[in-house]
Amino acid sequence: MLQIVDSSLRDGMHSVAHAFTPIEVARVAGALEAAGIRWAEVSHGDGLGGSSIQYGRAAAEDAAYLDAAHGALDHAALVVLLLPGIGTVADLEEACVRGARLARIATHCTEADISAEHMRWAKRNGMRVAGFLMMAHTVSAATLAEQAALMESYGAEVVYVVDSAGALLPAGVGERVGLLAETLGCAVGFHGHNNLGCAVGNALAAAEAGATWLDGSLRGLGAGAGNAPTEVLCAALERSGFDTGVDLVALVDAAEEVVAPLMRRPQTIDRAALALGYAGVYSSFLLHAERAAAKYGVGSWDVLVELGRRGIVGGQEDMIIDVAAGLAARREGAPA
Repeated sequence: MLQIVDSSLRDGMHSVAHAFTPIEVARVAGALEAAGIRWAEVSHGDGLGGSSIQYGRAAAEDAAYLDAAHGALDHAALVVLLLPGIGTVADLEEACVRGARLARIATHCTEADISAEHMRWAKRNGMRVAGFLMMAHTVSAATLAEQAALMESYGAEVVYVVDSAGALLPAGVGERVGLLAETLGCAVGFHGHNNLGCAVGNALAAAEAGATWLDGSLRGLGAGAGNAPTEVLCAALERSGFDTGVDLVALVDAAEEVVAPLMRRPQTIDRAALALGYAGVYSSFLLHAERAAAKYGVGSWDVLVELGRRGIVGGQEDMIIDVAAGLAARREGAPA
């Protein structure tokens, strides 16, 4: 059976500017539980410890979100994401105390070595461990496999190919997932975004290539154009002969009746979201880029394409303002 991880309450935080309340978190978590989802991810969009001026202030503390979700889950496991350099081992320890059972440690796809401390702590303290190799479109399958092997050596029982920019196409996903499945002893996962409209297709390609852990979010709620909608993904997987273990009707009801009313904006592939996938830019940059573009009177497409040209990655959100200001200055004929 495939392991379906729902990220509505973590990646979805990006789409609502991290403004979910603990009551809303409990409501969504309860709906996921009722639909048979086994893994529910909860945290700030940028992981534990992400609530900040740099990444966006959340409406509540991590502890409040975790307690709310944990109280609504009986069979499903509480999942947290941590990016070393944003979250700390202390954040991970608090999450563990509050019921988190799976720690997903995320790094840029060439920086797996910075995950060692957090993975080893989680493993020693009884948590299951997953590695997240973000911006996977920026390196070859061979390089990704080398980085994945490092994460496996630190204790990861599953390593994810993460299409943070929604820039991969099915062939690229299949190549990367296939090589990891061939060379690793642990399981392989896939997490994708829909900026080029390929999130569900890419997840299907990942499953065909050997991935056994797949991510989605209800109604696609997530950064950029969103993630693979969990309800659509599970329907497509079942039509393809895979066992997801979910109650599809209950999952569709959760998407329609619980999550849809909480959405501030539909998850569509608009101009800015398409620019993310086309330029290969981190999906969580969307709202930051739109705000900067409006402030400086420039186009969000131009801002995002320039960020892609410069190779800006997660953790460099301050460069979004720099790029927007530079574009405005050049338009006015002043020094950039």
